[in-house]
Amino acid sequence: MSSWKQRSFAARLRFALQGLAHVLSNERSFRVQLLLGAAALAALLVLRPAPLWWALVLLASAAVLAAELFNSAIEALADAVHPEKSEGIRIAKDCAAGAVLIAALGALAVAFALLAQLLSRP
Repeated sequence: MSSWKQRSFAARLRFALQGLAHVLSNERSFRVQLLLGAAALAALLVLRPAPLWWALVLLASAAVLAAELFNSAIEALADAVHPEKSEGIRIAKDCAAGAVLIAALGALAVAFALLAQLLSRP
C-alpha cells in the first residue's frame, strides 16, 4: 500500500469531505458556527461593504470553522488514544476549546469593526 502522502488529490479531497460530513453530523457547535457564518454571508450580501470587509469577514468565519474542526479532531484522537480520565487529555481538550473561543472572539471583533465602519459612513 502506498504512503498516505502519495494518495491522489481526489482521494485526499474525499478524506477531507468525509471529515466535514462527520463533523456536520456529530458536532452541534460546528453546525451553530456554520449557521453563524451563513448569517455573516447574508449580512455581507445585504450591507454590501467594500471588498476588504468581505475578505475579513469570510476569513474570520473560515478561521472559526477550522478551529472547530481542529478541536473535534483533537477530542476524537484524545478519546481514542486515552479513553480514561486524564489530566493531560483534559488540558489538551480545554486548550483546543480555547482556540475555538479565541477564533470566535476574533470573528466577533471583525463584525463589530465592520458595524462601526458602516455606522460611521455618511
